[in-house]
Formats: sequence, structure tokens, C-alpha cells
Amino acid sequence: MLTALATLGLVGLGGLVTSHEAGMSVPDWPTSYGYNMFALPFKFWSGGVFYEHTHRLWASTVGLLVVVLARWLGGRAACRPLLIVGVAEILAGIGVFALWPNLKGTGHFLTGIGGVVLLAGLVWVKNEPANRALVKLGWTVFWLVQFQGLLGGLRVVLFKDQIGILHAALAQIFFVLTCVIAMLTSWWWGKMGNSEQRTANTQHPINPAHDQALGVRCSMFDVRCFLARRGLFLFTTLLIFLQLLIAATMRHQHAGLAIADFPLAHGQLWPDTSAEAVARYNQVRQEITTVNPITAFQIQLQMAHRLMAVLILSLVAFCAVKARSGAPAPIRRLAIFWLGLILVQVALGATTVLTDKAADIATAHVVVGALSLASGALLCIISARSLPTTIQSAS
Repeated sequence: MLTALATLGLVGLGGLVTSHEAGMSVPDWPTSYGYNMFALPFKFWSGGVFYEHTHRLWASTVGLLVVVLARWLGGRAACRPLLIVGVAEILAGIGVFALWPNLKGTGHFLTGIGGVVLLAGLVWVKNEPANRALVKLGWTVFWLVQFQGLLGGLRVVLFKDQIGILHAALAQIFFVLTCVIAMLTSWWWGKMGNSEQRTANTQHPINPAHDQALGVRCSMFDVRCFLARRGLFLFTTLLIFLQLLIAATMRHQHAGLAIADFPLAHGQLWPDTSAEAVARYNQVRQEITTVNPITAFQIQLQMAHRLMAVLILSLVAFCAVKARSGAPAPIRRLAIFWLGLILVQVALGATTVLTDKAADIATAHVVVGALSLASGALLCIISARSLPTTIQSAS
């Protein structure tokens, strides 16, 4: 849970960096103005540097937490792989120094993270590993956080907005995985599994004849309804992820708001995107403030974002209604919470436009978006776990 909460904070800091246009405030990586990242003098900590450098330090903390988490989930069996990975990354970093001096930042990064991984492998705590699924999840976030850190650095070194979009998308996936690990290792999840096992042992003993009779009595309509509900959760969650990708693309184009009014768009239900109309929009924008010009594609992308928001709100509301009809209590509660998050998200999106992309509102919009995606993912997992025994037999 600590790792998941720290990751959510990191997503928020990333939103602040983008909202304040502070992504290139520290022009070098992994050093900061030539200093060791962890020893940057406080005289530099002002303006955009504050947001960018804090983001880097927080990301390093999350990386450390993930290494500890992977070691903990893997148990003592994880020590040898960590030692091998640590040594390999240190050697790879040295190789980068020797062969590609222009990529010395990557070399610093690899040797630094390799040292941390090597230390984790040397810590000989004789704890037993978690179940195989959790061990795999631990290794997944282990590799993902390193790739994510490398992408963040390359975004600075190569100055590519496309890398920033990928970096933002992977941040959402990484946050979801940390939330999944937190849930699967929780006391509540273990209690639910023990309760299901006791129910299966007492109410549904292993008896082929009984199983067949029970399957005949179970309504196939209930099975289809349950599977449809679970599919609805998954489809809606995937739409939210697509919506976050659209939002990340909009944020990393550095054009401000392509549509500055709401609920209309440039005074119309659907804005004119002809060359003459776009030129007129840009003229008005330049008269108000100095911003980068917008394009027809950016206007259309923001309209797609608005339409997707309406679709997601409708689907999540439908999910909440469907969850009320026969779903277990955890699913009902989480579905209602999910709907509440989406309503807040819509309000924050509208406020972002009306406040001319105020940094705190835009950042809250990013954070609530991440929570919405994670809630949908957890709903999918809980609904799969909550498949009633009678329905399992019939299906």
C-alpha cells in the first residue's frame, strides 16, 4: 500500500511538472545542473526546477520501494536473480560509458540502479515467497519501474514529446499494478479467499453427481448476466485507459487549451476546423496571451476527449446500476465509488477549461484519472474472484 500511495503521489507530481511546463527545467540527467541528483544545492530549488527535481527524487524513492517489494514478494529465492541483475546492470552501465560516451546519463542510471539491486540481493532475509502470481507481479513492476525511469531520463536528453506520452501511459499501468499487488496482499483479500474455501467445503463438497445436479439447477441466465457484467467492467476500464492516452497526448503538445470554452467549443456544438477557422482561433489566442498555435488535429483530439468523457460517464453509471442487481457487496461499493470518481473527474475536466488550465486543477484531474483506472481494474479482478460457486458449476 505504501508503494501504491507513493506511486499515486508520483503521478500527481508528474502532472504538476506538465501543468507548469517544467519538464525541461533541469536540462541534464541523471545529474541536475552537473550535481549529483541527491546533492543539488537548495539555491536551484525554485520555479520549474522545484517541480522537476522533486519529481526525480520522488521517482527514485518509488524505485527503491519497488526493489524492496520485489525482494519481499520473491522471498529468499529472489536473492540470486537480484544479484545477477545487479551485476549485469552495473557492467552494462560501464559498457555504455566506454562505448557510447554521448549516452553517459544512461550509464550513470544503469550503474546506480544496479548498485541498489545488488544491495537488495545481498540482504539475506529468509522470508518465504508469496504465491507465484504475486512473485510475477513483483518482477513485472521491478522491470517496469526501471524502464519508466529510463524513459523519463531519455525524455530530457532527447527532448522527444512522444517519449513523454509513453512515459505518462506507462505511469498509469504501473500505478494499476501496484494497486493490484496491494489488494492481493491485503488482509481483506485473504479473508475473502478463506471464506470462499470454507463455503465450498461445507456447502459444495466434491461430489460429481451433486455437481451435475447443481449445474442443472443453476440458471444459465445468471451466468450470462454475471459474465456480461464482468465484460462491461473490463470494456469500460479499457476505455478509461484510452481516454488517459488521449489526455497525455494533449498535455504533451504544449499548445495550452485547444478549446478554451465549455460546454460549447469555440462557440459551437462542434467547432469548425477549416484552415480559415483555425487561423482565426490562433489570432484570438495570440491577442490574449502568448501561446503556441493550435492545429485542427488538436481541436479534434480535444473534442474526442470530451465525447469519450460522456461515453465513460454513461458506462460507469450503467456499471453501478448493474452492480446493484445481485453483485456481492464489495463490487457494489466499489462500483458506486467508481461512479463518484468519474463524476468528480468530469467536474475537474470542465473546471480545467474554465480556469484556463489552472495547474492545481489540471493535476487533480490527472490524479483522479489514475484512481478511476485503478478502480476499474480492481473491479475486474474482484468480479472474477467473486464468481459464485453455483455459477462456476453451471459454466
